[in-house]
Amino acid sequence: MNNYLNKSICLIAARGGSKGVPNKNIRMLGKKPLIAHCIETAIDSHIFEHVVVSTEDDTIAKIAKEFGAEIPFKRPSNFATDASSMTDVIEHAIVKLTKMGYNFDSLVNRDCTVPFINKSDILGALSLFQKTHCDLVCAVYRQHHNPYFNMMEINKLGFLRFSKHLNKKPQNRQDAPIVYQLNGLFVLNVKQFMKYRVFYMPKALPFEIPPERGVMIDTEFEFQIANMIATKKIKI
Repeated sequence: MNNYLNKSICLIAARGGSKGVPNKNIRMLGKKPLIAHCIETAIDSHIFEHVVVSTEDDTIAKIAKEFGAEIPFKRPSNFATDASSMTDVIEHAIVKLTKMGYNFDSLVNRDCTVPFINKSDILGALSLFQKTHCDLVCAVYRQHHNPYFNMMEINKLGFLRFSKHLNKKPQNRQDAPIVYQLNGLFVLNVKQFMKYRVFYMPKALPFEIPPERGVMIDTEFEFQIANMIATKKIKI
């Protein structure tokens, strides 16, 4: 294990009340529950001494333990609602883990709804974090849907307008400013996070991954696409 990774911990936050795709965190994706993909990638990477799942749901906790994750605490129900912020969830986890004697100065937050992130993505994000001394590294991929070129919103009169404007409108997507899609891998400086108490801190940097590994499951359609990838019906 590399020295600069020794004090990093992996946190997977998974609540039970998913509405877009009911029970998605424990729904079978390929041959195992969705959350298991994220847990196994973290454990098999041999990067982390601890892979921790934060959940209020007993079924999620049971399955997470079966696949090797630690459940050192139960998340309070008030941090497991639609209104709960990731900032609150992470702050709660940091405080609990610190009081329990866990020793870490960086935290890798993994979203189990992005199941195809791999070891090289995690290592790359951690390496960038270490080299730059930033507050936060966000895994991203370049988004072809672009608010400067082909994304619109409704104005006050109810008509379409482009979301973002430039003095000179791009004639094609390639000429538009690069925009990034966030996905399910973040590396946080714990000290800075507890100082700012916001997730997206001032010194945040992107770490690019391929879009196929950043597939995020928020809808039933996206779950079906991910399941085709997991069952090798689509190659990535």
